[in-house]
Amino acid sequence: MATVSVRYIVDDVDAAMAFYATHLGFSIAAHPAPSFAILVRGDLRLLVNGTTGPGGASQPMPDGRKPAPGGWNRVQLEVTNLDVEVARLRSAGIRFRNEIVTGMGGKQILVDDPAGNPIELFEPPQK
Repeated sequence: MATVSVRYIVDDVDAAMAFYATHLGFSIAAHPAPSFAILVRGDLRLLVNGTTGPGGASQPMPDGRKPAPGGWNRVQLEVTNLDVEVARLRSAGIRFRNEIVTGMGGKQILVDDPAGNPIELFEPPQK
């Protein structure tokens, strides 16, 4: 399987690095500038960019809109036991957008990173 890269815009690159490494099992692959880092978990490369600094990700669009964190697009991380993961993250003071939702396709919950970008934690149905 090929590596997949996702870019998130964040308010604070250092806070994002600490959050993803401490709470979601990412490793820091590179931090070449204060406004940019590459985090890795399995085949996923998460590129985190600050809202200012060099490079294209933080530059305004031609119509004046500026990249900002948040929104609803998200990375989905599969977990073995969602209830255990949620309890662990709640005890660390991590912010959730909702409670666990259970459906035919499994269980999920949305957690926010420090900049307000959502991450979906997903437990597939038991076979």
